[in-house]
Amino acid sequence: MAVIISMLRGVNLAQHHRVKMDALRALYQSLKLRDPQTFIQSGNVLFRTEEKDLARLAARIQKGIETKFGFRSDVILRTVAEMKDVIRRNPFAARRGIDPRKLLVTFLATGPGAEIRRQCLAIKADPEELHIDGRELYIYFPNGVARPKLSWSVLERTLKTTGTARNWNSVEKLLEMARKMEAED
Repeated sequence: MAVIISMLRGVNLAQHHRVKMDALRALYQSLKLRDPQTFIQSGNVLFRTEEKDLARLAARIQKGIETKFGFRSDVILRTVAEMKDVIRRNPFAARRGIDPRKLLVTFLATGPGAEIRRQCLAIKADPEELHIDGRELYIYFPNGVARPKLSWSVLERTLKTTGTARNWNSVEKLLEMARKMEAED
C-alpha cells in the first residue's frame, strides 16, 4: 500500500472554495482512501491507497470534490519517492541565506516540454529566480511572495498546465508526515 501526497489547488484562499479539513478527510475516506491526514488549511491530504494509476486517482478525487463541495479544484498527486526527489533537486539547496518561506515549489500536473520550459525561463522575473525541473517549478522570492515582480498570470499561460504551489517549509513537512505514515506500515 502506497502513501500518496495530495495537494489541491485554490482551496481556502481568501473567501474562495472554503473547505473544512475534517470534511475533506471524510471525502477521501468515502473514496476508499485510507487514513487520510491533512496538513494546514490549504488542501494538503496524505493517504494510503493500493491504486497504481495516479492520473485516474486524481480525476476521481477531483470529481468527488466537485460533487461534495460544488467547485472544481485541480488535484496534484506525488508519491513519497517523488517528494523526496523534489527536495533532492532543490536548485537553491547549496545557497546560503535562502529563507524557506520565500521559496515556493509549484507542483505541475504535467512536465512542460523543452520549448515551454525555455519560454518560461525567458520571462522577466528579476529579482525572483525560476528553475524548472521535471514537473516542478522552483521560484525564490527574495523580497517575499506578497508583491512579486513575476506575473503569475503570464507564467500560468506560458506553462499550459495546471499546478499548485507550496512553500519550502510545507514541502518538507509533507514529506516528514509521509515518511511517518510509511514507517507505520
